[in-house]
Parts: sequence; C-alpha cells; structure tokens
Amino acid sequence: MASYGSAAAYSPNLPTCFPPWPAVYYYFAQWRADGTFERLNQASNRADQLAQGRLPKPSLALVDAQSVKLAPRLGQQRGFDAHKRVNGRKRQLLCDKGRRIWRVVVHAANGHDSRGAQALLPTRRQLRPAWASRLRSVLTDRAYQGHFAQQVQALDWQHQLASRPPTDTRGFVPVAQRWVVERIFAWLNCFRRVVMDFERQPASHATWLLIANLTMSLRRASTS
Repeated sequence: MASYGSAAAYSPNLPTCFPPWPAVYYYFAQWRADGTFERLNQASNRADQLAQGRLPKPSLALVDAQSVKLAPRLGQQRGFDAHKRVNGRKRQLLCDKGRRIWRVVVHAANGHDSRGAQALLPTRRQLRPAWASRLRSVLTDRAYQGHFAQQVQALDWQHQLASRPPTDTRGFVPVAQRWVVERIFAWLNCFRRVVMDFERQPASHATWLLIANLTMSLRRASTS
C-alpha cells in the first residue's frame, strides 16, 4: 500500500506475516471503493459515542481544512496553498465535538475551502446518510461561506460561524468548539502514514485518515 506502484516500493512496507502486497492492496482498494472503511469508521464512532454516554450520532458537525505536503513525483490533485505556503493537498474533515472524524475529502491544496468541502455533505436529492440523521448544525470559519453554506442551508441545517475573540485580546485564545478540530489535526501527526500525503490517489489518503480515526475511537471505547 505504498505510493509508487512497484513491487520494490510495496513489499518492504509489509510485515512478513502479511500475504504478497498485490493481494493486500487488492482488498484495500476494494474496501476503499465500496465504502467498507467508511462503514467501519462510522460503526466505531457510534460505539465510542455510546461508551461516552452519548447518543450514537452527532447533532452538531465541525468542518475545517488542513493543507499537507504531497510526496515527490506525485502529481494528481497537487496544488499550492499560498496562504499556508504548502505544495500538496488539502484534507477537509467533518467531525463532532467528541473528537471523532465522520467524513473526509482530499483535494489539491489550492482548492477553495467552500467548494472543496461540499463533497462532505449529501445533496438535497440524495438519500440522507445514517450518520447525518440527527445533524442539525454545521460550525465552520468564514472561509466556508458561499457554496458550502448554501448547501448546508439547502439541507435544512443551520450554518454557524465560529465566534472570534475580541480584537483587543492578547495571546492565544482558542476559538470556541473549533479548537476540537485543531486538536484532531495535531493528533493526526502521531500517525506516520498521514503526517504528509504519500498516496498517488487522494481517496487513498482519505482512507488512511479514516483508519487513523478508527484507531483512536476504538482505543477510547475500549478504555471507557
């Protein structure tokens, strides 16, 4: 499951107890395409919610983006984020207040937050997914006004903007509730596979982010 596609690139990254890398990658690609990893992630999130004494599905979602470097020699969906000065891709997360990632989309880093994050949400014509059955509000920063906010409102949800601290405030002040997303980004740095984007396909990087969240949520649920 390495990035470059040759046997030399894949086989050293697998423990000797694993099958040959083509077989491992075959199932990874199949489960990525048919939504198996998403369903596993949502099931683990629900178990984590219940272990914390909460309802299994969130009513408030938090959305934010992080730009990360893309490995050399990979050109698909590569862009330059001039604001963060990152040459690579941008990963958009939809999570809840309990630090759980529910949806992920990955695109070029020069893509606008408001347009790129639309893929996180169902359209009005689609059957509403189970994870969104209780969802009523989506909290973002001002970068998500426009196309994303319109899609949120079309779903009869409320789009909320995170409140900023007063302009005369000195020092670092965490923004209410959105600090949860920033903490998730920090936790992802503990997973070597997603510190930067090593994947040829953006969908593969999104899957590894779900696997990282799956690891964290199962760990929390097992220790509750």
